[in-house]
Amino acid sequence: MHQLYVYNSLTRQREAFQPIHAGKVGMYVCGPTVYSDVHLGNCRTFTSFDIIYRFLKHLGFKVRYVRNITDVGHLEGDVDVGAEDKISKKARLDQVEPMEVVQRYANGFQAMMNTFNLLPPDIEPRATGHIIEQIEMIQAILDRGLAYMENGSVYFDTPKYIEQDHVYGILSGRIVDDLIQESRDDLKGQSEKDIPATLPCGSKPIQVT
Repeated sequence: MHQLYVYNSLTRQREAFQPIHAGKVGMYVCGPTVYSDVHLGNCRTFTSFDIIYRFLKHLGFKVRYVRNITDVGHLEGDVDVGAEDKISKKARLDQVEPMEVVQRYANGFQAMMNTFNLLPPDIEPRATGHIIEQIEMIQAILDRGLAYMENGSVYFDTPKYIEQDHVYGILSGRIVDDLIQESRDDLKGQSEKDIPATLPCGSKPIQVT
């Protein structure tokens, strides 16, 4: 097997690729949110990962390629209060059931991937099929004191994370104080968050009901 070299975002260096388990690679790719037709920018992303997938297999690795489908929980914009799920909004506008929207655009996505001759993933889970696991993961973060709840939403607590001697921003190279100031500017008029630096920690808040 030829040696593969990759750029390590953590060390900022080119390094020999060493999988956790010899000869095996786990590859997870964030798939589409199926509320509209896939566009060329989406196809570029999945084509890039298809090339990586093919190259790893060419090198002789046994690859488990997982690409999810987000079929719930993607809110409109970055507004927390009163934000509507994109799929629910599309279903309301088209006067159909949300799962009809999901199926229509999931089918369209698959057809487009076939048009580009991209290899299918080994596993393609849907978000709605793993709600229990998501709740358990969120609860684990809450139990560690690294998040807080406000009006049914869960927010990551960046200062608490830093207090536990974790280095926040190590991958992005961003300075925490700058992130906090940017968050304050972004969140003017939004009083739900207790801590301004919660928004840059990841994706949009998770609605817990």
